[in-house]
Amino acid sequence: MNETTNALGAFLRARRELVTPEQAGIPEVGVRRVPGLRREEVAMLAGISADYYLRLERGRDRNPSAQVLESIARVLRLDDDHLAHLLSLVGEATRQRRRRPRRRETPPAGVLKLLDSLVQPAFIEDRYFDILASNRLARALSPRIAAGSNQLLDLFLDPNEQALYPEWKNVTECFVANLRQAVGTDTDDPRFIEITGELSLASPRFRQLWARHEVRGQHGTPIRLEHPQVGELTLNRERLTIAGAESLMLVVLHPDAGSSDADKLALLASAGLPAHSSAPEVRTTTGQ
Repeated sequence: MNETTNALGAFLRARRELVTPEQAGIPEVGVRRVPGLRREEVAMLAGISADYYLRLERGRDRNPSAQVLESIARVLRLDDDHLAHLLSLVGEATRQRRRRPRRRETPPAGVLKLLDSLVQPAFIEDRYFDILASNRLARALSPRIAAGSNQLLDLFLDPNEQALYPEWKNVTECFVANLRQAVGTDTDDPRFIEITGELSLASPRFRQLWARHEVRGQHGTPIRLEHPQVGELTLNRERLTIAGAESLMLVVLHPDAGSSDADKLALLASAGLPAHSSAPEVRTTTGQ
């Protein structure tokens, strides 16, 4: 079974391989042929039979209790985000999920007006990190922050976008973990398959991160940029839910008030802006 047909097994196996015997309190004796913990070690520490755990990993039992999953999560050292993801893989909604009709998603007109009025760099993204609209200052930060672009593809495949992030490895780790959480159990979604398929073929870094099954929610966080015109600056990245279009997010990048970063952003806003119209660029996307 592959990840799509046995998401629970793929997740358990990937997370098991990331826990060392030392972390689990198991003495290392002899040569271990596999990374991380053995299946029987997870079962022992979780208080379940080795045969039952094997059935879970192989997709032969898809109805474990929450208590069993929580015990396994403790052994695998899963945090709240990873535990929530694990529980979602066997939830009733997952077992009975039906594909909803796809519809075209367009940012609401009022949000587009707000986007254009913001003095900070801002853009609208969907759960696949497709950019649906952006304002002029966002495109001044990077010409790739434009309607029709995908942040994941640019981040992993475009050297110019990679150069924008001094902490590129950390940024890629966050984006991949965020994608895992955003998509959840919809691993048969066509857009999801398209993006992960292209990245898996073209980027060793993406393949490495995807195999770890990291899951992480997006939270407001500072992000460092190395801009070719104004040099290094740090901006706070905030993601805001858009009412009436819950699968879309308004992303705003703003500096600390009175900082040198604010001065650099003001300089970027006053000179060297791309020759676009003042209205934000917009595209539609297919939603769930």
